Amino acid sequence: MSTASFRTDHDLLGDRDIPADAYWGVHTLRAVENFPITGQPLSTNAQLVRGLAAVKLAAARTNQELGLLDAVRADAIAEACQEILDGKLHEQFIVDVIQGGAGTSSNMNANEVIANRALEILGHKKGDYSRLHPNDHVNLSQSTNDVYPTAVRVATILSVRGLLDALETLEEAFAAKAAEFRTVVKMGRTQLQDAVPMTLGQEFGTYAVTVGEDRLRLAEAGLLIHEINLGATAIGTGLNAPVGYSAAACRHLAEVTGLPLVTSVDLIEATQDVGAFVHLSGVLKRVAVKLSKICNDLRLLSSGPRAGLGEINLPAVQSGSSIMPGKINPVIPEVVSQVAYEVVGNDVTISMAAESGQLQLNAFEPVIVHSLDKSISHLENACRTLTDRCVRGITANAQRLRLSVEQSIGLVTALNPHLGYAAATAIAQEALATGRGVAELVLEHGLLSADRLEELLQPERLANLTN
Repeated sequence: MSTASFRTDHDLLGDRDIPADAYWGVHTLRAVENFPITGQPLSTNAQLVRGLAAVKLAAARTNQELGLLDAVRADAIAEACQEILDGKLHEQFIVDVIQGGAGTSSNMNANEVIANRALEILGHKKGDYSRLHPNDHVNLSQSTNDVYPTAVRVATILSVRGLLDALETLEEAFAAKAAEFRTVVKMGRTQLQDAVPMTLGQEFGTYAVTVGEDRLRLAEAGLLIHEINLGATAIGTGLNAPVGYSAAACRHLAEVTGLPLVTSVDLIEATQDVGAFVHLSGVLKRVAVKLSKICNDLRLLSSGPRAGLGEINLPAVQSGSSIMPGKINPVIPEVVSQVAYEVVGNDVTISMAAESGQLQLNAFEPVIVHSLDKSISHLENACRTLTDRCVRGITANAQRLRLSVEQSIGLVTALNPHLGYAAATAIAQEALATGRGVAELVLEHGLLSADRLEELLQPERLANLTN
């Protein structure tokens, strides 16, 4: 290959050849060589790439405002950052998402891409760092230790918004089913045994409430992520950042992102603390666990179609077996539960990484970021899949549900106040021994009139819908 296809970049370890058309440079190259871990480059986390660009744009405007950066360079850096915010050049972010160095490789990847694009904008060649430098200009007044955590927070806020929207849509879908099934009577169960009657609408209504509660808790947890440490530089003392930089940088970043960001009151504490991520991960685990519980219910309620409960029908989305003709499996609830298991595992990873942070910096933020990104994005996809390909298409086997109530021993509980405990117990024992229905035996023994029994067994009364 011709030497014209390369340019030479230099760092403290020496010279390296870089593809001439690459916007990244020597620091990025070494990181790619050092961290062949997941095979997933930074570009797979588009919100983090945008977060890095937003921070660099805010920093350039702040440095210009404070007289540290001339307008020509500041404008070129800003233009390059805006292009990245608009979705361009993301393929140039090639370092692995999991890396040593507390995010330095991610920061330098951003610095190099922005610097080389800014050089092009100014009419210079990539790598001509004497005119505009990744560290001296793009990274001016900054450190990885305030850039990376701030970018992560911006990215996380934006990602959480998508999950919140998906949860709201799922909540609405369950609420719609609750209304649709409002008068469909069924037997409730405790410990998988017959309990007392309820409606299928009540059952689905609880799912809507559960999802809604989790959505509110997630929104609350997201508020903690709005506190940033930009301006802290290396350890929170603000070394090499001028007076007023932190406040101005936060103001510019809020303008760039449209987010109500605030600067931490103690930058030293903020630089080493990842408690907000631990809290957010805990809420994500809560969401995951409860979604999986709901999906377990859907699988159980739809089990059969002949030998199981068979109370509801899930939409048939694909064949269920390579050997059993006609078999349909509850694949959508199954995939959602698998996402939930992953989120629980991610929470353990985040907890360990947070605990392992030492002194003034947590070096393990990259794996925290990667784990959070997977949890948030996969939960969002799972919620949308569950909504679109399962919940909206669920139907009820109303006749089977009504029959299960009529044949259930648990029906006697609803009649207990009118029969007395002893008589109700005797009816329950006889029904269990003979296989006959509770209502049938009550009439046979003359314990209630047919009209009174019909009144007591109205769906609204059985499910206590009047209360």
